[in-house]
Amino acid sequence: MTQNLDRLSALPLRDSLRGRTPYGAPQLDVAVALNTNENTHPVPEDVHAAIVAEVTEAARTLNRYPDREFNALREELARYLGHGLRAEHLWAANGSNEILQQLLQAFGGPGRRLLTFVPTYSMYPLLAAGTDTEFVAGERTADFGLDAASAAEQVRRHRPDVVFLCSPNNPTGTALGLDVVRAVYEATEDHRALVVVDEAYAEFAHAGTASALSLLEGRPRLVVSRTMSKAFALAGARLGYFAAAPEVADAVRLVRLPYHLSAVTQATALAALRHSASLLANVEDIKAQRDRIVAGLQELGLRPAVSDSNFVFFGGMADSRTVWEALLARGVLVRDVGIPGHLRVTAGTEAETTAFLEALAGVVAEGAGTPSHA
Repeated sequence: MTQNLDRLSALPLRDSLRGRTPYGAPQLDVAVALNTNENTHPVPEDVHAAIVAEVTEAARTLNRYPDREFNALREELARYLGHGLRAEHLWAANGSNEILQQLLQAFGGPGRRLLTFVPTYSMYPLLAAGTDTEFVAGERTADFGLDAASAAEQVRRHRPDVVFLCSPNNPTGTALGLDVVRAVYEATEDHRALVVVDEAYAEFAHAGTASALSLLEGRPRLVVSRTMSKAFALAGARLGYFAAAPEVADAVRLVRLPYHLSAVTQATALAALRHSASLLANVEDIKAQRDRIVAGLQELGLRPAVSDSNFVFFGGMADSRTVWEALLARGVLVRDVGIPGHLRVTAGTEAETTAFLEALAGVVAEGAGTPSHA
């Protein structure tokens, strides 16, 4: 590894990338992997069959470039989202990370700045660095919350060109109120910043939690980003998308690579969207396991955050790294997000949730990394 770093430093790398490390969660061979917020439920049989059929048909013409505008897919995405959206309001790419990267390529860049509120998704600063966009880390409250007045004040103070709002937030799992989105958008009126609400986990939110999709009308600089990796169990397919005013998609067309969305990816996503009922049925089970984790953590004397996502962020540990290692020794991998005293666990299947809770109960009973009152 040291030799690789030495060779890297000898290359004419951009100064803004020197000393940085790539994004990546541990990929370890364990019995229960609950560290990357994947949908741990397999693709349902009817959806699998539909994807195979759609991809088989697409394979007949792989000698040709795919539909550059992925028109059929955009129509299905608009139909799925509702809110009066039409195909021209939708854009898709290879995962929501590429969506966010394209937005920064179009609206960020040298001499421009991205504001978000930490702790939040750890890819944001990497995407900023990759596009030579200055990254500004806004502040949250001590309990990792964000209120409208504070968010708006920070926007007015920093005057960013782009704002990322993660809702539900990763790693904390909590959804933002629409008052925060409205306040941030209004605070950008004088300098015309783009406001992006990253709703990667929106389908897992508690009933009654409003989506920023409801705010799109009349707000041409508001973008709502989604993914099919989580609720649709398509992490391996890499399909993200956004909804916004048509002119935002026009702006992204200026930076997208030619034919960036493969025919196979389009076929897979189309089949999944046309069988969304089967896929989203698993979402309810995942939400039940998430709520079961919250209750179990509380019983163990730990402090889980309210979660509108498919994972649970929890504190109450004197030494979270020791707890992480003790769980790993028991065959359970969760995520150390680098926040002292806190860890994050994905809501898995019923069996995986049971394995996690039983392993953690053992760790707490031994007192490894947990305070005596836990």
